[in-house]
Order: sequence, then C-alpha cells, then structure tokens
Amino acid sequence: MSLTIVSLLPSLQNTNGDAENAAVLAARARWAGLDAVVAAVERVEDLPERVDAVVLGSGSDASLDRSRQALLGLHDHLRRWGTEGVPILAVGTGWELLSWGIELPDGSTVEGLGIVAGRAVPAAARIAGDLVVKASGGLGTLIGFENHARDYVGAEASPIGRVQAGTGNGRGSGQEGVRMGDVLGTHLHGPVLAKNPRLADLMLARMCERAGLDYRPGERTARVDEYAEAARSAQLRAAGVAASAHA
Repeated sequence: MSLTIVSLLPSLQNTNGDAENAAVLAARARWAGLDAVVAAVERVEDLPERVDAVVLGSGSDASLDRSRQALLGLHDHLRRWGTEGVPILAVGTGWELLSWGIELPDGSTVEGLGIVAGRAVPAAARIAGDLVVKASGGLGTLIGFENHARDYVGAEASPIGRVQAGTGNGRGSGQEGVRMGDVLGTHLHGPVLAKNPRLADLMLARMCERAGLDYRPGERTARVDEYAEAARSAQLRAAGVAASAHA
C-alpha cells in the first residue's frame, strides 16, 4: 500500500514554501520503509483514489478569490476528510479559507468554507517574526515564523497552544492556531513540519493507524532530526525562550 499525501493548490498556495509540508511527510514515510507519494491537486478532477493526509499552504491576498473558488469544488471532500480523521494541515491564508471567513480592510469579506471554527480579521499592523508555541496534545513546543496581516478570532476554545514568543492569533488571546480533531490550522511557516518533527511524526502515526500500518521513524530520520533540533535551538535562543521550555 502506498500512502498518498494531497498537496492542495500548490500553484496558488505556496508563497512561504508551505506546500512542501507534503514533501516532508512523504520523505519521513519513505525513511520509515513505507511507500508514499505526493499528489498535487489543483481541482477536484486531480484527486487520487486514496487520500491519507492533506496539506494546504499559504498564498497571497491577490489569489484569495481564485483559491476560494478552487476549494469550493473540494468542499464536500474536505468536510468528509475532517470527519473521517484524515490529518489536514492548513497554513496561513489556506487556514483562513477553511474558516468562517476573512474580513478585509476595505470592509468586504471573503466567505470561508466553514471547515474550522473562527474567522480572520484585520490586525492593527502586519505581524512578522519568530513564533514559539507551547502546544497541547503531545505536540510539544512548535516553532516557526509568522507573517500575517490578520488576527484570528473565534477559536479560543480549540487553539493548538499558548504563545511563548510572537503574536499568534492576536487580539490579546495569547493563543495560536486552531485544532479540531485531526484538522490543524496555524500561522507557523517554516515549513512547519520540517522544523517540528514531532508534529510530522504524529501526523504520520495517525495516517498509518487509519491505513493499518505501523509507523516507526527510520534511521535516516534520526540524523535529519539532529539538523532540525539545531535549527530549533537557534530559533528559541533568538526568540528569547529558554531551551528547557522546548521539550
């Protein structure tokens, strides 16, 4: 059996390299001795027969309408995957498009798909810099960088975790992201799965559980994770977060 990771709209939603989260999952699966492929899906006709995980990256505001139109054709599939426990990772505007909606500075609104709770609203100023999050549910500390012009409200009951450095969802919430079952939305760029191997492995474990496979990180995974740990430690120091807090 081959695991299939769907990368949604990579031509529109990859401004920060976030679509490459799919490649991270596929590589780690292969290092564990499993077959894995990445399927680029720009429209519903591109969907493979089997979907084991979904990655949706971030795009520019100029592509919001085009991305939304493309995602509307996949709405029923996204909702079904979410209820069936297929791991879905959405980053930046990809996450915002799965929300209730996006409010723009001119007062107009881009209606979201309603897959996750909350909505994006204009921030007082663009937010950019290191982001460190103490996550719940076995995710440990997540690191990356944030670069967004909107806050996120309405997800206070289901965040990924608490912000240790940076802004996250904003509006004084001290929270970052949204987590609803196996659907995760986040501001973390990086790509987030390359900088946070624990999150990648939890997604892979869930994928394999659903597929009736056993996931055990391979020998090469351990070597690669040494580089990720060095990068994490450097970013934690730059963000002023104590190394002891990153477990």
